[in-house]
Amino acid sequence: MGLYRERVLPHLVDRVCGAPGVSTWRAQVVAGMSGDVVEIGFGSGLNVPHYPAAVRRVYAVEPALLARRLSAQRVSASPVDVVHVGLDGSALPLDDSSCDAALSTFTLCTIPDVAGAVTEVRRVLRPGGTFHVLEHGLSPDPAVARAQRLLDPVQRRVADGCHLTREPLSLLLDAGFCVRQAETRYGGPPTPWNFLTLAVAEA
Repeated sequence: MGLYRERVLPHLVDRVCGAPGVSTWRAQVVAGMSGDVVEIGFGSGLNVPHYPAAVRRVYAVEPALLARRLSAQRVSASPVDVVHVGLDGSALPLDDSSCDAALSTFTLCTIPDVAGAVTEVRRVLRPGGTFHVLEHGLSPDPAVARAQRLLDPVQRRVADGCHLTREPLSLLLDAGFCVRQAETRYGGPPTPWNFLTLAVAEA
């Protein structure tokens, strides 16, 4: 699993999550970000071309070395200063109240200690800071949700711990965030993989 995780999966994620339809969602979720931003699950930098001009610096948290190498071209083409600061979203190497915003796209589904990661994001955000989230998760459609629960063990195995049944809005609320904006809908035909949540929550 180590070779697959380090050498193969980052390429697959870059291809699947870099599809044109997903880019439209990425542009929406980063809207309004400014100042210093922590991005957990930075991956191959697919959000970098969409950062607003008001973003000064991004603290990138990403465990996969290959994903960080794949991000190099996007990072070098961006005017935003991107600094790789850590490997684990549940243990951010940043001071309390040190960031103006946080970003997570298709990451909360995978982090083992997801509650700890969301709590860590809240810790490093300044009062009034915003957490911008784009995630897939549990569908409200009973038939799709049933399929998600059946497929979840396989999904976690082949996609390095990615869950189909997590609920992003509940994770935010449980960590003490106030959800200021939320949109939930399928990103295409209803499937177990594409019920999406786009949300902006305030610390």
